[in-house]
Amino acid sequence: MSTEQLGDMRTEYSKALVAVGEEDPNIVVLGADTTDSLKTANFGKKFPKRFFNVGIAEANLVSVAAGLAYSGKTAFASTYAIFLPGRCVDQIRNAIAYPSPGDKNGLNVKLVVSHAGLSVGADGGSHQQIEDIAIMRAIPNMKVLVPADSVTVSKLTWTIAQQYGPFYMRMARSKTPIIHSDSQEFQIGKGITLRDGSDCTIAACGITVKIALDAAELLQQEGISCRVIDCFSVKPIDKELLEKAARETGSIVTCEEHNVMAGFGSRVSEVVSESYPVPIRRIGVQDKFGESARDNEIPQLFEKHGITSINIAKTVKEVRGQKQ
Repeated sequence: MSTEQLGDMRTEYSKALVAVGEEDPNIVVLGADTTDSLKTANFGKKFPKRFFNVGIAEANLVSVAAGLAYSGKTAFASTYAIFLPGRCVDQIRNAIAYPSPGDKNGLNVKLVVSHAGLSVGADGGSHQQIEDIAIMRAIPNMKVLVPADSVTVSKLTWTIAQQYGPFYMRMARSKTPIIHSDSQEFQIGKGITLRDGSDCTIAACGITVKIALDAAELLQQEGISCRVIDCFSVKPIDKELLEKAARETGSIVTCEEHNVMAGFGSRVSEVVSESYPVPIRRIGVQDKFGESARDNEIPQLFEKHGITSINIAKTVKEVRGQKQ
């Protein structure tokens, strides 16, 4: 029987919001008719005058958050990833990222979403947000975070509450394996080396970090030593750590629960190609939409898209053969 400990990102986000709200009276929280699902309603119970549910109106959610931030508040706006940024890129760009009062870059709005990637499940391709990293990282002043587990969500909620500027953080719907200890520190713009290795680097973000660790374990049994990096900070990304990995391991495999077009793997490729080019292979959704899958079928959906430890291990072997 597995003793793997699981954590719920939405629960930890909710707890952290209440905690930061107790510390900072300028924290306000907004939702768009998904406050029970995202559990942000708990903040509203504690601080009803600082909680706003705008209903099914995501563009308005963003605009109201921008107005509150412009008046001096730190605004957390949350709903499902398919709706934010899906329905309101214009408002995010022009109402949050573009306005830069004084010497500041953007407004102090934190866009925190749930139900990202393929693991949404039965709602299918229309609700599986696999383009958001690409969209949000292309917007100036916007920082993009993709936590691997509930510990990361809790720590990053505190961090972004205390750091000025617009942030986008995507969470998974289902409970996920806990990767990090409570003592782990998280710094925006820095990655975390979870496992050292010399033959290849596996760089991952979000729930695929656990898959990357499982792949490294499989490869170790064959005598192949893999470094595993959690790149929870996609923008800004840890260029120094990635260049070091490229120099020391000679090849990189990336993994993400997102379209490989302009996503996390593309960002890694951009960084490495400009600093120390090595063979890179990107694992993720191969420029196609997802499809409906019940919770117990999610592993099959991931397998169909190659987001598995077995496929990572296979790809590592292939990319190592391309090393100079």
